[in-house]
Amino acid sequence: MAPAFFIGLMSGTSLDGVDGVMAQIDRAGRLRVTAHAFVPFEASFRADLLQLNQSGPDELHRSALAGNEIARHYAQVTQDLLQATSMKPEEVTAIGAHGQTVRHRPLEFDGDADRRQAAVGYTLQLINPALLAELTGIDVVADFRSRDLAAGGQGAPLVPAFHQGVFGQPATCVAVLNIGGISNLSVLHANGQVQGWDCGPGNALMDYWCARHTGQAYDHNGAWAAQGHVNQLLLAQWMTESFLQRLPPKSTGRDLFNPAWLEHHMGALSDSHEWAPQDVQATLTEFTALTCASDVKRHAADAKSLVVCGGGALNAHLMRRLVHHLPGVTVVSSADRGLPPLQVEAAAFAWLAFKNIHRETASLTSVTGARGARILGAVYPR
Repeated sequence: MAPAFFIGLMSGTSLDGVDGVMAQIDRAGRLRVTAHAFVPFEASFRADLLQLNQSGPDELHRSALAGNEIARHYAQVTQDLLQATSMKPEEVTAIGAHGQTVRHRPLEFDGDADRRQAAVGYTLQLINPALLAELTGIDVVADFRSRDLAAGGQGAPLVPAFHQGVFGQPATCVAVLNIGGISNLSVLHANGQVQGWDCGPGNALMDYWCARHTGQAYDHNGAWAAQGHVNQLLLAQWMTESFLQRLPPKSTGRDLFNPAWLEHHMGALSDSHEWAPQDVQATLTEFTALTCASDVKRHAADAKSLVVCGGGALNAHLMRRLVHHLPGVTVVSSADRGLPPLQVEAAAFAWLAFKNIHRETASLTSVTGARGARILGAVYPR
């Protein structure tokens, strides 16, 4: 059977825009990326999405319109991929569309001990998949996370099974670190077992602080952080966050690691201290590096290599800090393993769409804690 083509579309918690890939996938699930495209979010739309990460007026209305706009951005990336590959919509089996996460509160709120009813909570990824199917003329697979939540899981992260297929090595422990707005770690154990969880903040807090004090969307190559000095008092305060001490499975998002969290923890110390902005940036970078490296040491002590993907892999200073904290571990960009950092998550959702179309389970109970593996996603026909 000839390989089929799938499109994967991903907009992450960094809120910078939409990454998309055209991927050729054979029946065994082996994937090859044939094209990559990116469409940025306009500053005003990014601000709208940031506001939807917290309660506010007229949320249902604003969320619905934002979902429509996300679909339009996704459709633009799809058209760019079709143009780059000279392909027609009917040649693509399906689009795997993640959507934009604005809330992630799994296993919270609606439990009832008296009725032996476990909490399900919710996870919300904004997108109008029906509109995306209408605009592209391609079947769309979306809503990948809620099925795992319904089975008692975290709904995240969903990429470790994909990481195993792409980066796993026989009889060798490999760790894969995705640093987007939030950082998540996959541990591909030598015995074939796979684990994965969210470590804590990735770029979200660094990007916020950089934009606030420099007007730049992110700290290019970590150059600004490299000019500062790590403040050990601040770092120690941030490391008291209880989420960091929890054992997997666990997941998080901007619901926790957001500007209010940062201001709260800085405010606890600010009566007697003033912080140079570049020192805070250096400390935030160190915070991300240290939380990730600590999880590698704690849960993947025998890892021979750490493969880093996501936007954080392009931050040279952050990569140097990971190397510093992980002596004896080879820290490399995913580009050195055949898949550029900004293509990995989009490729994962192309692969998840492939799994859905073939009615194959894609979740891992060892990662999300669900009662069993489930087929993920809902299909919206073209």
